[in-house]
Amino acid sequence: MAIELNEVAIIYDDSLSKYDFGKMHPLKPERLKLTFELLRSIGYLEKPNISVFNPKVAKEEELVLFHSESYIETVKKYSDIGSGLLDSGDTPAFKECFESTCIIVGASLKALELVADGKTHHAFNMSGGLHHAFKNRASGFCIFNDPAICIEFLKKEYDMERILYLDIDAHHGDGVMYGFYSDSTVLDIDFHEDGNHLFPGTGFVYELGKDKAKGLKINFPLPPGTGDTQYIRGFRELVPALIDKFKPEIMLMQCGADSHYDDRLTHLNLSTNMYSEVANTIHKLAHKYCNGKLIMFGGGGYNLFNVSRCWTVILNEIIDEKSNIDVPNSWRILYKKIVGEPIPTHLYDEEMPSDEIDDRIIDEVTKNIEYFKSNIL
Repeated sequence: MAIELNEVAIIYDDSLSKYDFGKMHPLKPERLKLTFELLRSIGYLEKPNISVFNPKVAKEEELVLFHSESYIETVKKYSDIGSGLLDSGDTPAFKECFESTCIIVGASLKALELVADGKTHHAFNMSGGLHHAFKNRASGFCIFNDPAICIEFLKKEYDMERILYLDIDAHHGDGVMYGFYSDSTVLDIDFHEDGNHLFPGTGFVYELGKDKAKGLKINFPLPPGTGDTQYIRGFRELVPALIDKFKPEIMLMQCGADSHYDDRLTHLNLSTNMYSEVANTIHKLAHKYCNGKLIMFGGGGYNLFNVSRCWTVILNEIIDEKSNIDVPNSWRILYKKIVGEPIPTHLYDEEMPSDEIDDRIIDEVTKNIEYFKSNIL
């Protein structure tokens, strides 16, 4: 059966919220249910071009595509105990953390299979995007690296040789970049807050890849306070040209909502306008170069209302829904019940953050653009 234009598969059920580090941890599982219920309340789940699929559970033979067997055994051990640290401090183990992470990885693999097998154009696993985990260790709230596992799966099971990974999370996707630093099958483009100011302290412009992959790892660090104008300028001037040069067979995008100006852990000054711009551009490029094959992962985000809004705004662009949708009252009641905070009434930012001319930011963004034009394009 032919795929309808802009058909989207959403991978979700409540089991994905079992990835829970506890009430005091900033990564809140409630953001998943809130996003899904926002999509339901504005009528998206009733649209004929949107389908919802349950996640599968990733198998150990899928985990070892990227992670070492010894690390997997360590996670299983701490998962059974229900305590301990899986990294230097911000990724604690919890009871059944192994099983809950396998569901998130399985959800991403389900999204991958639906897209790669031609059953849908686009797929979204909002629980995924755990981009900090390394082969042998956890990092930054990430136990297993589902985007990296997906990349290895695409290479092994689908013989893909040109895979685009785009990351717009405020934190640099270090686990993915270093995991494929010498791999010429992966073009990794990562826009993030400068590592001099934010975890994990990596992702500088001179980190271009190694050996045959040199020039295929594009890190665009953004100074704190960067607003929509400069971000979008860098994105427009570089990303379409890089993708045109690489011509990917499939695209993966990590959609971290923590780049929003109102996030609680980061320092960028970006609005929902940026998320619209990026999603619109990538959607068009996916149809231009790889028959629409686009897999999306949620990523970070530590203001629950903004997470739900930013991810919904991205889906607006993917399904070509341009209206400035009011947030339904039924969802506002649910949000107040779960979170207990007042919330805005509109999906898009009504009052844009200040985007005043800042010579330091302009100079830094301009310097980065010129660096890539001189060294890559």
